[in-house]
Amino acid sequence: MARAFSKKIQGQAFLRCGGKCEKCQAHLKVGEGEYDHIVPYALSEDSTLSNCQVLCVPCHRGEGAKTSDDIKAIAKAKRNWLKHTGAWPKSKSKIQSRGFGRTRDI
Repeated sequence: MARAFSKKIQGQAFLRCGGKCEKCQAHLKVGEGEYDHIVPYALSEDSTLSNCQVLCVPCHRGEGAKTSDDIKAIAKAKRNWLKHTGAWPKSKSKIQSRGFGRTRDI
């Protein structure tokens, strides 16, 4: 679940970028850009100005907007969260043991 940036953060980010897409430098009108988390919210839970970037629609929604590494990292974070909360099913495979080694001769 992505969390939106506050209006204050959005305004500060737009001023910081100078009215240009921070990826391709395309000129943006007020209200035309989209605000994106640099580090996905699912991983960082950070909606501060330092994690906000202003992108044009093609850069934000277009091909390659999320890399396969981002998708893998988000899926892993969700699995870890489910395991932590006990919602992920436990493994049914048994742990293989070699038994105890002999430590002294009798």
